[in-house]
Amino acid sequence: MALTKSFKDLVQRRVAHDPKFAAALLREGIDTMLTGDVDTGKAILRDYIKATVGFEKLREATATPPKSLIRMFSPRGNPQALNLFGIIGYLQKQAGVELHVAEGAR
Repeated sequence: MALTKSFKDLVQRRVAHDPKFAAALLREGIDTMLTGDVDTGKAILRDYIKATVGFEKLREATATPPKSLIRMFSPRGNPQALNLFGIIGYLQKQAGVELHVAEGAR
């Protein structure tokens, strides 16, 4: 799902000025991955990372080169669970949220 640059800019500006929107975007990225749409979930998380901590700061937290992080969240990326959960944990901490998985009706 390719987004236009102006839409991505809009999302980044909204994340920067609206903490509730930022937390909802993080939650949506993770929820989307958990429902099986991994590619869309990675795209949402990539946009979230760009709008919040950035890949350079994420590198400092994970000791993973920025190019590798960018590749993980690219359409062809395939992050290992250990890396992905470490990144998600860091993003939650930075956002001041703690997400939980709960059973729900489909």
